[in-house]
Amino acid sequence: MDLTQFNKESFHFRRGCLLLIDKPLEWTSFDAVNSIRYTLRHHLKIPKIKVGHAGTLDPLATGLLLICTGKYTKLIDQLQGMDKTYTGTITLGKTTPSFDAETEPDASYDISGIKEEMIYAAAEKLSGNQEQMPPQYSAVKIKGKKAYELARSNRPAKLKTRNITIHSFKITGIEMPEVHFEVACSKGTYIRSLAHDFGKVLNNGAYLTALRRTEIGGYSVADAMDVRSFKDELLTALAAHPELYDQEL
Repeated sequence: MDLTQFNKESFHFRRGCLLLIDKPLEWTSFDAVNSIRYTLRHHLKIPKIKVGHAGTLDPLATGLLLICTGKYTKLIDQLQGMDKTYTGTITLGKTTPSFDAETEPDASYDISGIKEEMIYAAAEKLSGNQEQMPPQYSAVKIKGKKAYELARSNRPAKLKTRNITIHSFKITGIEMPEVHFEVACSKGTYIRSLAHDFGKVLNNGAYLTALRRTEIGGYSVADAMDVRSFKDELLTALAAHPELYDQEL
């Protein structure tokens, strides 16, 4: 995404913009939102502007984050409902409480009996409509408390399964104990839970060790900018088109 190519209508942040952001590793989704909000307030001198994201990415995940400004924040619910595509890596032979690398492994398993054909069959079995249990380390709210807050205080929540759809689950590489994949799925899917279930199908253990969101609906991370370069892109655009600054006043 190159802000210097924006026309006056698409550049109007207060009226509404949809920004395609490539979230860096270890940033929260709210870190990205806050960074963009600060940049717009500071460099466009807008005292108040709405900024929000359409779908959380965990800190250990990278990739496409849709960020809405101004009146486009009203589109967030609609954008959140779109299908998503991810690439990533599942590590076999161990489980963690968070289903990813946020927490240390709590169990180990022998993977010597797992064959490649079993891995492809497991992916096939986990495709389609299904009931999925969210991870204990998730933002699902239980009586006003987030599940991960309860998990971190050793008070695991009683979570309910949710209906999700795995449109496709492709194995893109096997380097034991690592399995690389691409998944297209519906709203509400936890890829961490999918990784955990993958281990169960293999009568083994598994957890998510890398994740990147590549698509949301028709939007692609290939068209996104790194949030850390947003300020420089904005200043470049304003220098080239000073009239764009005036319209925000």
